[in-house]
Amino acid sequence: MPGQTPAPRRVRVLVVEDGDEYITNLTTFVAEGIDYRQAKSGGQAERMVHAELPDVVYLDMRFDRTPIEELLGDMVQLTGRFNGDSGRARRFQQDNQGLFILRALRDAGYRRPVILSYDFGAEERRFRALSAKDPALFYCPDYADAKTIRRAIMRAAGVSA
Repeated sequence: MPGQTPAPRRVRVLVVEDGDEYITNLTTFVAEGIDYRQAKSGGQAERMVHAELPDVVYLDMRFDRTPIEELLGDMVQLTGRFNGDSGRARRFQQDNQGLFILRALRDAGYRRPVILSYDFGAEERRFRALSAKDPALFYCPDYADAKTIRRAIMRAAGVSA
């Protein structure tokens, strides 16, 4: 109708995590104006970004509940990196799976913003090195409150909160 303001565009977010904590909290506490979908592995996330082209990917860092065969990363190379210690290599792969997924998404051509849910507060240098190579990379501490998470998503999507 004339004179009516169009409804603001909803932000489409793909949540990539190995559990359901983020999707549950986001859809409960950070839902206004945002549509969420969920992927539980890197492979599933790759398929979904191509099919749905979300505005933002909200990505967990640690994937210790994902079946081993679904983890991204070359275990032979990682085991070599850890001097043959496959246990340490597997822990590294799980603890940093978010970075393996990020790389796979970028290699597959996804260039839109990605928010890592991880506390880089004590590792600012590490995040600066990552984001210097990937200017569409953001982070939000995994303990952040709903208001902080909403601001991070909207900022990444280029929408005013």
